[in-house]
Amino acid sequence: MTSTLDKLRAILWRDLLTAIRHRSGFVVTLVGVFTELAAFYFLSRAIGPGFRPGGIEYFPFLMVGTGIYTFFVMSAQAFLSSVQEAQQTGTLEVLMTTSTAPAELVILSSISAFAGNLVNLLVYLLAGVAVFRASIHANFFSCVAVLVLSLAIALALGIVAATLQVAFQKGSALLWLLGSGLWFLSGTMFPIQTLPRPLELIARAIPLTYAVDGMRKALLEGQSMMTMAPTLAVLGCFAAILLPLALAGLSLSLRRARQNGTLSFY
Repeated sequence: MTSTLDKLRAILWRDLLTAIRHRSGFVVTLVGVFTELAAFYFLSRAIGPGFRPGGIEYFPFLMVGTGIYTFFVMSAQAFLSSVQEAQQTGTLEVLMTTSTAPAELVILSSISAFAGNLVNLLVYLLAGVAVFRASIHANFFSCVAVLVLSLAIALALGIVAATLQVAFQKGSALLWLLGSGLWFLSGTMFPIQTLPRPLELIARAIPLTYAVDGMRKALLEGQSMMTMAPTLAVLGCFAAILLPLALAGLSLSLRRARQNGTLSFY
C-alpha cells in the first residue's frame, strides 16, 4: 500500500510541474509582494523614524506582522478552496471511496497550496530584507522553532476551515473572522499593548498573536530560544491542543456528512 509520504511526494511533484507550466503565476505573485512591501515601506517613512514599537523600526515590524498574518489567512483559504472545489465538481464523494483515510485525503489535497503559501512568506521576508533593507538580527534556531510551531497552528486553522465547510457549508466564516478581526487583535500593524485592556486580554488568547510576536523576536531582535522560552511554550501548547482537535473534528464531520449524504452540499 502506498504510504502517506509517497502520496505527499507525488502530489507535491505534480503540482510543482503544473506551477512551472504556468509561470505567469510567479510573476503575479512577485508583483504583489513588491507592491505590498513598497506600500509599507513608504508608509513607515511617512510616519517617521520616531515610531519604534517595542524598539523596532516600523517597516520591519510591519513586514513580519503582515507576512505572518497573510500566511495564516491564505493557509485557511487553501483548505477551504480545496473542499469547496471538490464539492462543486462532485468529486468529493468519489474521493471518499478510495483507500486513503478521508481526513488524510483532504489534507493531501490542500498541502501543495499550503506549501506554496510558505514559499510566498519566505519570498516576502527575503524581499523585504534584500530590496527594502529591512533591519534584521536573526537567530536561526529561534526562527526555525517559531516557524515550525506556526506551521502546525496554521495547519490546524486550515483544517478547521475545511471542517466548517463540510459540516455547515460555512468555512468562509473563519476567513471572515481572520480578515475582519484577528488582524486588529494580533498585533499585525501595531503593538497589542496599545489596545484597551479587555481587547488586549482577548488578543493574548489568539495563537496568531504569539506567532507574530515570536517571529519578530527571533528575526528582528535575534533572541535566543532560551530567552524566547515563554513564547515558544505558548505556541507549543496551542499547536499541541489545536492540531489534534482539528484532525478529530475533520474526521467526525466527514463521517457524519457521508452518513447524511451531505458531502456535496456547498
